[in-house]
Amino acid sequence: MTELDNSSRPLIAQSWQRVAMSGLYPGASVDDAVIEEVDRRSRLMVAATPVLDEMAGELDGTGFAVILADRNARLIDLRYGERRLQPRLEQAGAVEGRRFLEETTGTNSIATAFELRRGLAVRGEEHYIEALKRFSCYGQPVLNPVTRRIEGVLDITCLSEDDSPLLAPFVTRSARQIGERLLEESRQADQRVFRSFQDATARARTRPVIAIGDDIFLANTAAVQFLEAADHALLRALAIDAPIDREVTRDVQLSTGRVSASVLRIPGSGAALFTFGGEPLNRSIILSPGPGAPIGSVLVTGEPGSGRTTAARAVADEQAIWFDAAQVSELGEREWAEQLRRQLDGARCVVVEAIDLLPSSLARRMAEHLRSTRTRVVVTSAPVDELFPEHAALVAHCSERVELAPLRHRRADIPALVKKMLDDLGTATHVRFTPAALEALAGQQWAGNLRELQTAVKTISNSRSAGDITVGDLPEQYRGRLTRPLTALEQAERDAVVKALRDFGGNKKAAAQQLGISRTTLYRVIRSYGIVTATTR
Repeated sequence: MTELDNSSRPLIAQSWQRVAMSGLYPGASVDDAVIEEVDRRSRLMVAATPVLDEMAGELDGTGFAVILADRNARLIDLRYGERRLQPRLEQAGAVEGRRFLEETTGTNSIATAFELRRGLAVRGEEHYIEALKRFSCYGQPVLNPVTRRIEGVLDITCLSEDDSPLLAPFVTRSARQIGERLLEESRQADQRVFRSFQDATARARTRPVIAIGDDIFLANTAAVQFLEAADHALLRALAIDAPIDREVTRDVQLSTGRVSASVLRIPGSGAALFTFGGEPLNRSIILSPGPGAPIGSVLVTGEPGSGRTTAARAVADEQAIWFDAAQVSELGEREWAEQLRRQLDGARCVVVEAIDLLPSSLARRMAEHLRSTRTRVVVTSAPVDELFPEHAALVAHCSERVELAPLRHRRADIPALVKKMLDDLGTATHVRFTPAALEALAGQQWAGNLRELQTAVKTISNSRSAGDITVGDLPEQYRGRLTRPLTALEQAERDAVVKALRDFGGNKKAAAQQLGISRTTLYRVIRSYGIVTATTR
């Protein structure tokens, strides 16, 4: 591995240590980092464009590139003084939409500026990744003048032989100008949101209308009566996920019931406008599929804690006879199988839970019973793609299937689920979760699904007899906040890595081999998605 010489600055040396701990190696390709969609009408882009235009004009004909990254370290604008520099930077991985984080791109003036929350230069050999060592770069965070939050990083990059100490004050001045324009643009954006809200309320007349963003919430009288505080977190999540270029219609599960709403992102504001269709379509949150028993055998499948028993109860007969595969070890295979056979010969309905825990021989025998029985049978199991062949053959005899989505795929339901759980605990009249606390809960992965959420809600509510439950009242592991929803592909990637790490006891080398990816890519996924591992191998 490349070593830093003794003259290297402490900030660079510390960055190298962080990068090495993440599993990245100097010969890695920056191309491993994913490319994401760029919102060219974002508040940062609107504020930065005039400054970037001016910088590009001053650097025209020179060997310098100007790069802007957003608050997620994603490159959203690249300008080149000379076109000969563009293919070289692209070959090194600097393309629009790519995220520059230390764990994926090493030490550089964008990733490290985000990590340190301060400006710095990274010259030549100070870069960790070999492909970047030919460049020198100067990065400066763009700060919101009011909140002091990092909105992005402005960077100037050149070939090492063209390096100049004058670049540092130039990029610092320009980043400050973008920050100042952000303040003015923020005022104008608030005005756009207010005008859009006024226009919508005039068109909607008596229908509920709200405008919601990071720092703004507007609601007409109908919406104030219509919404509860728990709904704010859900709507913020939907606002993040709404398409940029068009109005869409969504079925929204509010605390008071499900309702239709049109959603429109307001350009350059980070806010979204919701116009609701009318009264809620129902008045309760359903934790599992409702009753209405289909004919034949029914499979209820889902991850542990996803509500399989509740769902089975909903589709089974009230007089159903219940069996649990976990009881086989107590009764013995022969006795358990004999009791099941007798009930399949005479009962109206039989429920068999956790068939994935059945010994293989018993699973084959039960599959034979399902082929011949006239009794209605409901079975529960782990997801079908996780079953052994004998168990998969058993559930193949089920004519109906209820698939329960894991809670991490149902983030929008979490505020209403929490309210229902508080009602069940009898504490809903005494305590409430603030919108920020609900947003934090919605940002968790919930490996234990509904069961884990129920345990968390009970524990948290027991610690406070009355009043608001804030983010600070949550256990530390639940205080993280969702900055953006994962796409279906990202969620699938995360789930696959979590499963592989679990299967191999946290052994990252074995997990990477199982997944067919490099350890560098594995470490990127672990860091990007906040996966907690049992070991550091």
